[in-house]
Amino acid sequence: MNFRSRFGSALVAFAVSVPMAGHGATFSIEQVLSAPFPSDLIAAPEGDRFAWVSNVKGRRNVWLASPGAAAYGLRQLTHFGDDDGLEIADLEFVPHLGALLFVRGGDFEAPNKPPPNPSHLTAGVEQQIYLVNLTGGAPVMLTVGRAPAASPSGDRIAFIRKGEAWAIAPQHDAKATQLFKTRGEVDSLRFAPDGASLAFVSNRGDHSFVGVYSFATKTLRWVDASLSNDVEPRWSPDGKRLAFLRIPSTHDEVGISPHRTGAPWSIRVATLADGQAIEAYRAPRGPGSVFHPLSSDAQLIWTPTDQLVFPAENDGWLHFYSVPARGGEATLLTPGKFEIEYASPARDGTSIVFASNAGDIDRRHLWRLSLPAGSVEPLSSGTGIETAPALGSDGATVAYLQADARTPMHAAVLSPGKPALDVGDKLPADFPSASLVVPESVQLPERAGVAAHAQLFLPAGSPLGARHPAVIFMHGGPIRQMLVGWHYMDYYSKAYGLNQYLASRGYVVLALNYRSGIGYGLDFREAERSGSAGGSEYNDLLAAADFLRGRPDVDSTRIGLWGGSYGGYMTALGLSRNSNLFAVGVDIHGVHDWHHWSVAQRGGHPYYELDAPSAVLATALAASPVSAAPQWRSPVLLIHGDDDRNVDFSESVRLAETLRETGVDFSELVFPDEIHDFLRHETWLKAYGATVAFLDGKLLR
Repeated sequence: MNFRSRFGSALVAFAVSVPMAGHGATFSIEQVLSAPFPSDLIAAPEGDRFAWVSNVKGRRNVWLASPGAAAYGLRQLTHFGDDDGLEIADLEFVPHLGALLFVRGGDFEAPNKPPPNPSHLTAGVEQQIYLVNLTGGAPVMLTVGRAPAASPSGDRIAFIRKGEAWAIAPQHDAKATQLFKTRGEVDSLRFAPDGASLAFVSNRGDHSFVGVYSFATKTLRWVDASLSNDVEPRWSPDGKRLAFLRIPSTHDEVGISPHRTGAPWSIRVATLADGQAIEAYRAPRGPGSVFHPLSSDAQLIWTPTDQLVFPAENDGWLHFYSVPARGGEATLLTPGKFEIEYASPARDGTSIVFASNAGDIDRRHLWRLSLPAGSVEPLSSGTGIETAPALGSDGATVAYLQADARTPMHAAVLSPGKPALDVGDKLPADFPSASLVVPESVQLPERAGVAAHAQLFLPAGSPLGARHPAVIFMHGGPIRQMLVGWHYMDYYSKAYGLNQYLASRGYVVLALNYRSGIGYGLDFREAERSGSAGGSEYNDLLAAADFLRGRPDVDSTRIGLWGGSYGGYMTALGLSRNSNLFAVGVDIHGVHDWHHWSVAQRGGHPYYELDAPSAVLATALAASPVSAAPQWRSPVLLIHGDDDRNVDFSESVRLAETLRETGVDFSELVFPDEIHDFLRHETWLKAYGATVAFLDGKLLR
């Protein structure tokens, strides 16, 4: 059903693989989204083994790669068979036990909220910790909880349940015990090297403390408590000191806005014997004063020479620096106009393998940083994408995720002196690799002081002189970057697949990396007046529109928009401000009113109404799609899951109310009990099928 009325369209038909005239779509949405997707790749503490989670059409399972005489052998450790929306994450090898821990169920982005249940399982869902033997056998459910941490001896598992610290023995009949009671929500459990103590973080709203619990004395102590957010506790190799980050508390503005500078963050080092702490490093004022993390578990790495290695943006790019643990001058280790991202340190602290876009701004490759020398060597290069490294127990073998323009992410292993070896589960026989196009990396003309980037997908075999409909895709985040190939995040891997499908149907597709995304430096990510501070990234959408309208192969009257989350916000912004440029849009769980979103993020309490300056609120409203709703004319499809914990479902409810009042033709697709990053494969197929059907219905002629 697709009819124009005051109340919008209540139902959206599924897309079918019907090619437009002159363009034969040789594959379906189901086929291009059928590849296994790997995540949570980790290395074992011994034996150079690696484990990861593989998601095959919503069926998530744990895989193990172990070295053999000639090659790595693969073993599927679990055999869950349903697209049930139960995520698997928090993998952890248990030392000396030949076993692996994992957590099944729950929303790992919002771990302290009730587990989502998008499959409507009538018994409900619990977040559960499992133990599985590396040699085979069914996994054993140990207990309810998350974030398991194994002790160095492997005899004790610490974990979190409802924001509290618990422990259990790694055996099927063990009983869990609560370690201590304290205010706040516990996180970041870290065993001391001898296993006798446990460091953790206690989150208390506008501040957080680092604490240490002693198993022998059953006592609790706070380390250098402050008015700031103390996070990321890391033990020294001898277990006598703790390093941690101190990030000053700030009252955030309405919505998402740039933070180029702020109160400087610092690194503290506490000696546990006497409780004394020193400031080993303080970020300079200006660029680098606001902490920006790696996409990795560890932000602080101790070296054998008593140095601390950490990420910082002092030169406007995210790089590794080092500083003596006793304090002193920081040394830049990875200079250049590029950014580091994922990193995996050797267990002895003598090297770090990391992913970076050095020399290849729209891809990722692997590098090794040797310590303390600070020398850097490339481990990969070319037209592929290599990222998310896990450094093996030998300090030399590296497992990682790799992809290219036609082959989705899969696990691989690089051993010294040997060629890289694919170890992931195989692509389906009908996966359409040969039918995919290689996108072109594009830098758009500068607009309002910034030159945005994009990837251009052109239909294969286009007749000479043909003019095509076009769509602009915008990622979420906004701290994300689309690449010239399959993405390393599941959400954006699926988006890349849909962009390929649209190109196969004859669309010219432009995936826009607008300002406030990652990969292009601090000034690009923290662009002036972006987000709720003015929406300056809208200039990049206009630059993308100009780019497409200037192409002879694009019909400028048939340009659509689509995107999710922040990309949904950008889609709604484009339709509300310039329906004359954008004929149609698909807005997937987007933000539409910065002030309303901010209140919802704080649990519905109107803090901002009390202390946000009126000028800030006025600017945020002007940067919101609802402010331009009276001039919105183009039809839109709204897609949202009603258990969304990132962008409240009410954002779409309120926008629908506004669109009814202004008479805009809108359609809707709602998924009861789904979260922001849809958990079920079936949901993605429905959402993307509806997206294509809606775009086709408005743009194909």
